[in-house]
Amino acid sequence: MQELIIFVIFAVAIGYLGSRVYRNFAKKQAGCGKGCGCATDTKAITKSR
Repeated sequence: MQELIIFVIFAVAIGYLGSRVYRNFAKKQAGCGKGCGCATDTKAITKSR
């Protein structure tokens, strides 16, 4: 019974670490990521020149 509990704890820890690694390397949205709308629009900058 103790081995089963240890295995479950180990599996949960590996799953947690896997999800952290996946989120770290997953494709992110463009911009600064703050959600404040401050990301620059390069198309608008080149049109004004």
